[in-house]
Amino acid sequence: MAWITKPSATEKIERRAEPYLTDAMQSKLRDDFMPRFETTKACILPALHLIQHEYGWVPKQAMLEIAECLGVTPAEVFDTATFYEEYWLHPKGKVLVSVCRSIACEMCGQCEITDAVRERLGIEVSETTDDGKFTLVELECIGACGGAPAILVGETLHENVTPQRVVEIIDEIDRELG
Repeated sequence: MAWITKPSATEKIERRAEPYLTDAMQSKLRDDFMPRFETTKACILPALHLIQHEYGWVPKQAMLEIAECLGVTPAEVFDTATFYEEYWLHPKGKVLVSVCRSIACEMCGQCEITDAVRERLGIEVSETTDDGKFTLVELECIGACGGAPAILVGETLHENVTPQRVVEIIDEIDRELG
């Protein structure tokens, strides 16, 4: 077995002029979060949440800024961000199409639902359409087992969906987005 290394040690991180971790965010971390935790390392999660809530994803530049603000290593921030599925490391589309892949949904046709979305949008799971409108993901469970198969499109739950109905839903939203 061989290890496949990533070029992270030599990777150049593109930086924009203005920081992602604004002065207001740093103050919030310092005033609201740091006093609640024994170590600054424990503030990595709240910092990642602040960035993601503001921008919809966590850029690498923001991870470096968090590390500097908290006095931890960039690797600690990156490890935390990549460990949790909830953090987006790339921009996502305006509409998130989340297909449930729980056992109930799988038994009721989840694979066909995912295939229909992939075919309609022309993307794979975890990808975003070129126009930035849609991102496709699969989630372990969305808590709608009684209506399996189920999907979330944006924040709207759709239960007992069929491949044809999923395409109709996406078409409707695509028309609304223009």
